[in-house]
Amino acid sequence: MDKILSARIDEEIIQKISLIASELKTTKKKVIETAIQEYAEKIGKNGKIDVLEMTLGAWNRDETAEETINSIKSAFKRTMVRHQE
Repeated sequence: MDKILSARIDEEIIQKISLIASELKTTKKKVIETAIQEYAEKIGKNGKIDVLEMTLGAWNRDETAEETINSIKSAFKRTMVRHQE
């Protein structure tokens, strides 16, 4: 399924995309898709993006679970004391 992408692009780049599309007798969409695929292959990221590593970063903490729990409990206690005064 195709999705719509909106981006501000330099006018010169848009003209280049149009020229390439007309020269290759294809669509601007196809030119952009091909360019992105080739760029991804060039930098070696084609299929190598680990989504879980990107989204589960919350588990990579500098503190232990006990330290996290203690800081949460102390923050909760401070707010409770503030509301009791």
